Amino acid sequence: MKIKITFTEEVLGTKAANKDIFQDFIASKHPSGTPQHDELDNAEHREEAGTTIFHREKELPGIYDYQIKGFFKDACGSLNRMDKEYRGNLEKLTAYKTKIDGCIFVTPRFIPFIIATGVMDRVLLGICERPLKADTAQGPRVSLCRSETVPAGTSIVFDIQILAKELVPYVRLFLDYGKFRGLGQWRNSGKGRFTWEEIVKQYGDSEAERRLVEA
Repeated sequence: MKIKITFTEEVLGTKAANKDIFQDFIASKHPSGTPQHDELDNAEHREEAGTTIFHREKELPGIYDYQIKGFFKDACGSLNRMDKEYRGNLEKLTAYKTKIDGCIFVTPRFIPFIIATGVMDRVLLGICERPLKADTAQGPRVSLCRSETVPAGTSIVFDIQILAKELVPYVRLFLDYGKFRGLGQWRNSGKGRFTWEEIVKQYGDSEAERRLVEA
């Protein structure tokens, strides 16, 4: 299946902007302090450390194949808990994580975003800031989360190879679930929702390639 996903809501990045985030965390806990710990006092460094961004290849933002498979697992877990009227004639899929891992494969490895304007440039990426509330042993805590975004109307194109015929209708159902819960950070708020179409079956290979070039 060659699939085109078009996001109906903005998508938030999931990758930590600070490459040394683990090193900085360990340094911040060291009783004597280190140069890395001193860096954390810099406002610009703190902002970077608290920001999630998109993966990039050749400066193009996008997502990796495993994020699509992760979405399938999330969707299947939710669908298994839904009433049958929402699953149609499909039964609950047992051992679904193992089946998705072993029988469903997404290509290419890196899937770049196709920005609605046709230009993929860092300038077009936005920033979403929101409060994150958590109940901790010390009581309720509120922190500020910050993420890079691509706008609604952005799309991605990828292939799905399914090695077990029984899973084909489930994959279609997983993709349909994207209109309720999508990809990326803050999915529970509706971010990353999408619609989808099977572009090869609908247009044929040559037409699909032409549309991709035009996009």
